[in-house]
Amino acid sequence: MVSAAKIKSVDFFRKTPRDLTEASLSGAGISILAAISMIFLFGMELHSYLTVSTTTAIIIDKSSIEDTVRVDFNVSFPFLSCEFASVDVSDVLGTNRLNITKTIRKYSINRHFQTNGHEFRTGPVTYTIKHDEKVDDTYGEGSVTLTSRNFDKITHDDNNGIHIHETYYGDRDTDTLKMDSLVSSIGVDSVKHSISRSEDYIIIRPAPPQEGCRIEGFVWVKKVPGNLIISAASGSHSFDASQMNMSHVVSSLSFGSTITPMMMSDMKRLGPYLGAGHNRLNGQAYMTNLEDRGNVTIEHYLQVVKTEVLGLSHKLFENYEYTAHTSLIHAHSIPAAKFYLEFSPMQVLITENSKQFSHFITNLCAIIGGVFTVAGILDSILYNTYKLTRKVELGKIY
Repeated sequence: MVSAAKIKSVDFFRKTPRDLTEASLSGAGISILAAISMIFLFGMELHSYLTVSTTTAIIIDKSSIEDTVRVDFNVSFPFLSCEFASVDVSDVLGTNRLNITKTIRKYSINRHFQTNGHEFRTGPVTYTIKHDEKVDDTYGEGSVTLTSRNFDKITHDDNNGIHIHETYYGDRDTDTLKMDSLVSSIGVDSVKHSISRSEDYIIIRPAPPQEGCRIEGFVWVKKVPGNLIISAASGSHSFDASQMNMSHVVSSLSFGSTITPMMMSDMKRLGPYLGAGHNRLNGQAYMTNLEDRGNVTIEHYLQVVKTEVLGLSHKLFENYEYTAHTSLIHAHSIPAAKFYLEFSPMQVLITENSKQFSHFITNLCAIIGGVFTVAGILDSILYNTYKLTRKVELGKIY
């Protein structure tokens, strides 16, 4: 068997009897400084270990051409009625969606951006009103809405069983051709029966009580150059472009999915790397002057860059940042608020990295060993220098 003496021979830390050691004042001072240095460096290393580091890289955006991006917005127009406000989306691939209403909500506001709290409901009307025409409370009595379902029924429902227009042989100018004669020949019972069977009969919707509109919601756009346009549109009205004012306030405009509270906390931690480009237009007002109001279109040019963040939990979430430039254009068409969208082919990849525990232990040992060694060297130099000086003073060194 291996004896204890042989095991002791491999001891790297042989002990010196205390009686053979000598304490010094310089050694005590260096020992205190060494202990303070170890504590300070240990705290710095622990903070570095607990701090999450990030790396940033620029790569090609590998999204397919079919990928879509959600655009959330909240824009207030103090001089645009909700009755005529229309949200359109188009792009270079031929996409052209007009008057999007499924994901859009409108609220009537006044010129001071105050709302009545009720959502504006869009719906068709039973008849067309011209600009110079006064609304009569009795309008619509004795008339019927003609559709593809009830046209043949109404035009054949007379005593002779022939079309109404075929029984008229008079002059066909505006003075002699009266619609009252044609309408009066239609039986009241058939009119009521037709109205009851018509699925397109809708209650007349009154005009909005306030003149402005706050439009909020979201649309889906492809990652290609395109437009988001908010303008006035109506199939039964004409607009005087010189009197239209498209001044607006952008409460919010962002790209990508809705940010959850957990994602927001991560974004706050990554604030120096992400920046504030994801909501650059938030709270911005774009008001036109009275002398510049006629035919003024407000155009916003947005360059959108995708940013992907790979967190410590290996969950990938996307964020879109954009730059914005705005200009006022005097156009001959109907004024509008246009947002030109241009997506960058490059994207930013941010990766969070945490230090391994083995690295922390290694650095900790290096700190302790390094400080202890350096302190020993300094103590040896000071001690030997002091001894040498004492010998010179005593004349022991010639």
